[in-house]
Amino acid sequence: MSRRSLSGNVALGFFAVAFVLIAVAFGTPSWLVSDYRITGAKLDRFGLWSHCFRSLADPHDQYQRRFFVGCRWLFDPFTTGYDDIRGYLAPAFMKTTQFFFTVAFICMLIGAVLSLLYGLCCGPDMSKFVMLIWATAVVTLIAGLSGGIAVIVFASLANRNGWMPGHANNFFGWSFALACIGVIAALVSSALYFVEANIQKKKKAELKDSQSRFTLETKT
Repeated sequence: MSRRSLSGNVALGFFAVAFVLIAVAFGTPSWLVSDYRITGAKLDRFGLWSHCFRSLADPHDQYQRRFFVGCRWLFDPFTTGYDDIRGYLAPAFMKTTQFFFTVAFICMLIGAVLSLLYGLCCGPDMSKFVMLIWATAVVTLIAGLSGGIAVIVFASLANRNGWMPGHANNFFGWSFALACIGVIAALVSSALYFVEANIQKKKKAELKDSQSRFTLETKT
């Protein structure tokens, strides 16, 4: 039996692309960005876990005596007053996006381990080979669906009026674009892994059948 079919090789390729894109999107702060040509913009870049502001006024201070400038981690413990606006920076829809994209990222990490086992360590002669491919397909499918929910929620609610200032001049950045492409690549990879699992299952059945016939012919 051949080690992998064409679908298996292509699935590995799509998975590698999806893993890199989702990992980069997970850690970079350009999900929502401001038009750089707008000199008075308060927002610079906004990501899942870190944000960059040009001059963001404290939304809880009606006198606007405190402004936040520069890039910070969402859970920054050092900047005075930053923890007070954490609820503003991470409303319900943002927490939903963070949760589902984190699930996607964790599933891709698990899928990476399974894909390495499939691509480098395991072969069709192993009893759990088909199960390994099925597991990789399921984990990658969960990653794609979770990531899909995350990007849909973010796309629907992130650039609405009343949240980030200057929403008319804000647009979705390259991190968000990478997340979308990575989610699509993960779903394609999952579908190809399912195809590969069926192919390897049929090959195992055909090999077992041919071995049985050979045994019968030898005995006769």
